[in-house]
Amino acid sequence: RQLVGFGELKKEFDALGVTIIAASIDTGENAQIVANETGLLVAGGVTRDDAKALDSWWEDRRSIIQPSEFLLDISGKVLTSSYSSGPIGRVDAADVIGMIKHRESQK
Repeated sequence: RQLVGFGELKKEFDALGVTIIAASIDTGENAQIVANETGLLVAGGVTRDDAKALDSWWEDRRSIIQPSEFLLDISGKVLTSSYSSGPIGRVDAADVIGMIKHRESQK
């Protein structure tokens, strides 16, 4: 799972003051399993309406949201986003740390 990489680098994200929140179509116990495996906050029960609000791809065949990833600044402004229509093209946790460090060095 892609989220595992974020969980593995959670201490680095914490040191940067970054909060990671994952969202999943899974609910209850299944969402908790992902949270336990990664050490991340996991919001469960993502719906087609949620996908639409994010302008994400919703796959009707399996009733799932495809990966949609956002980096927000402290005010909630979207700094970068990534949308996938399948398993390729997901954001790498180490790349996000590099992007945050670079942005902070530019201040």
